[in-house]
Amino acid sequence: MVAETTFEGLFRSARRSAYHFEARDAYALDEDYAEWTAGNRFDPAERWSWWIDLVSASVSRGVDVRRARIVSEPISPYVRYEYELTSGHNVKAGESVRWLPRRQASSLALPGNDFWLFDETSVLFNHFDGNGEMTGEELVTDPDVAELCASAFAAVWERATPHEEYRPV
Repeated sequence: MVAETTFEGLFRSARRSAYHFEARDAYALDEDYAEWTAGNRFDPAERWSWWIDLVSASVSRGVDVRRARIVSEPISPYVRYEYELTSGHNVKAGESVRWLPRRQASSLALPGNDFWLFDETSVLFNHFDGNGEMTGEELVTDPDVAELCASAFAAVWERATPHEEYRPV
């Protein structure tokens, strides 16, 4: 049984791994995205210091933090935004990030929702509406679902290109 049920609690209690699977070409178009599209570049380390602190603390205690993104190419403006902020945000925090063009994922069996997988035992699915607004989270600890998500993540990770080498189209 999982003692923590909030995202931050799950992240802080992870002992070995925290893997994030993302498969959308756009998420909620928030104020940060609007600012970026207006040409106002900002330092993600200053804007999202809480994230860098959370991930850095986890990596410091030995947690492997990975993020795999499946993206359509040519990439959407939102994915361009994510790509440009990844080095100063995700990688700086200690995440390993990889990108997989959607056309290279066609032969993979993948879950229908984005998720976080903690220690390969707890899956936190992220549910979104058609406009990319998060509508909720669903914590699943069923071993079969966790195994499915772990297998899917591993398959994507193996095919994906590390952030440092990925050149978006």
